[in-house]
Amino acid sequence: MLKRERFVEKNSMVVREFDRYIIEHPEFAEQIPNNALVIIQVEGDKEFNKWAKETALKVAEKDQRIVYVTITELKPVRSRIERLKLETVASR
Repeated sequence: MLKRERFVEKNSMVVREFDRYIIEHPEFAEQIPNNALVIIQVEGDKEFNKWAKETALKVAEKDQRIVYVTITELKPVRSRIERLKLETVASR
């Protein structure tokens, strides 16, 4: 996988996690100015952070407030599925 693709995938993941965090912690979102450009950084990942910053700043509007959010810790990924149903069928 190309580095850019890895960064795009990682950015999608951290944005998704940030969205979930905001839903669970709306008081955090209250600190973010309206119409601000939020740039998510990951502690300890200089290469990704540089790419994320450069990519985000390309779409920043003139005089737009910029907010950096640094993720300092992530829990392990786990399934949220509580129950499953399995169905098998015979092939022809």
